[in-house]
Order: sequence, then structure tokens, then C-alpha cells
Amino acid sequence: MKLSQIKSELSKLDKIAFQLPNGELVPNHFHVTEVGKITKNFIDCGGTVRNEEVVNFQLWNADDYDHRLHPEKLVHIIELSEKILGIGDLEIEVEYQGDTIGKFGLDFDGTNFLLTTKQTDCLAKDNCGIPAEKPKLQFSSLSQGSSCDPKSGCC
Repeated sequence: MKLSQIKSELSKLDKIAFQLPNGELVPNHFHVTEVGKITKNFIDCGGTVRNEEVVNFQLWNADDYDHRLHPEKLVHIIELSEKILGIGDLEIEVEYQGDTIGKFGLDFDGTNFLLTTKQTDCLAKDNCGIPAEKPKLQFSSLSQGSSCDPKSGCC
């Protein structure tokens, strides 16, 4: 989800809820303690220099049960961050504390913001000798007409 998308969705909501990949909701007394731009400059295992930028939201639970973050307040924080930090319409990454700090993607289901799992990947598979993943076929989807009958002599 990009920054413009979350602002658009927040403008339609009365309350904010974040849902973890396991279906549990982040406690509704969470705080967004940071909105920032993360720049990652790196070299992949194939020697290609890469640059990535994301907007980072950090969610935090406090023992402050009396305050709730309202959509208009989060929009204000986002707009202030855009102005002060020069943040463009970037993809959003969310940090949330579990056993350790987890990094999540962000989606929206019409009611809740969904924290989506992220995966590592090799960005230089062609340089590392990793074969491309072959498509998996279902035998039931194969056409019978193009197959050879064992008694036909074509095999």
C-alpha cells in the first residue's frame, strides 16, 4: 500500500484497526510512534547496486488505555512527515513488536489495515546459478488429446 492510499482510506474511517497476519488485532490503544522514510542502499549477491525507499510506520503498545489514535490524527502525522522529511508516495512498511521487531507490508480489507508478511529473496538469481522456478502443472489439467497411447507406437 502506498502513502496516498492509506490517507485516502483513513479519510473514510471513524477508527483505525491493524490486523496481524494470524488474524489477531493490534490492541486498539496502540500508538504510531514513528513515521519516517527508510533508504536502503545495497549491493545484491550478483554485484548490482540497488536503492530502495519505503515509508516506515512503527506501531507500539503502551499501558495508556485511555487514548486512541484517530484517523484524522494519523493523517496529520503523515502529512507533517511528508512535508518535513520530503516523503513521496512510497510503499509503506510497518514495524510491530512481537518476540522481536517484525517488518510487515500493508493492505486494507475495507475495515482493517492488514499487516502482511514479507519474504526475503535473492535478487540476482540469474547470476547465482539458481534455476528459475518451473511452473507446477496439475495432471488433471493436461489435455488428453495430445498425449500418446502406449500401444500406438509413438513412444
